[in-house]
Amino acid sequence: MKYIQSAQNPQFKQWKKLLTKKERDKTGTFLVEGFHLVEEALKANVILEIIISEGIEIPQRMDYGSTSITTVSADIFRELSDTETPQGVLAVCEAPKKDAQPEGKQFLLIDAVQDPGNLGTMIRTADAAGIDAVIVGNGSVDTYNPKVIRSAQGSHFHLPVVRGNLTEWIEKLKDRNIEVFGTSLENGHIYTETKAAGSFALLVGNEGNGVNTNLLAMTSRNLYIPIYGKSESLNVAVAAGILLYYLKG
Repeated sequence: MKYIQSAQNPQFKQWKKLLTKKERDKTGTFLVEGFHLVEEALKANVILEIIISEGIEIPQRMDYGSTSITTVSADIFRELSDTETPQGVLAVCEAPKKDAQPEGKQFLLIDAVQDPGNLGTMIRTADAAGIDAVIVGNGSVDTYNPKVIRSAQGSHFHLPVVRGNLTEWIEKLKDRNIEVFGTSLENGHIYTETKAAGSFALLVGNEGNGVNTNLLAMTSRNLYIPIYGKSESLNVAVAAGILLYYLKG
């Protein structure tokens, strides 16, 4: 087992670069942190190497097989960690290919959502609802941002989460006879007035501006959730959860 304690070590420098979107995109790899996420990544067979802080032991239940493991000093680990109270374990994982074309009948489309917590929560909710894939459009936060990974709680490893051009995806889904429901107050319908026929795609949008109007013009119908109290709007992740479960029927 290797041991690294110097910040000048080339391998450490490469790991640290993975804290940036540029390097994640360039290498097709990303970091996950914490025992739960590393265990989920092991089950998905996407781990390239494991990094542990000195004094930390990997539980016996985590079958890491022949996966390379490197021990690092506590100081080095803290430089790689994105959490306030690190558990002492990280893994370098391989991301799905950029040209992935997930199949299925039920999709969540995400347009320009910028908050990592919101994106991660929606990925986790789509996973819980049994949605076939999540398509993340331009303008959204990086799907492998550490805060997105943490908020999704391992759901990245349970269903396809891919970046894509939403205009192209909407056209593709409509060609497959999959209804695409947008979310909008303007010219929208109360969601309970709509029934999905088993296959559907739900399109949700930016926290402040909603879904791009050009995309809304392509949908089969646009839905909204009525507000009964004094709040101006629902959080996008909460709204996505309500609508996904409703459309599932």
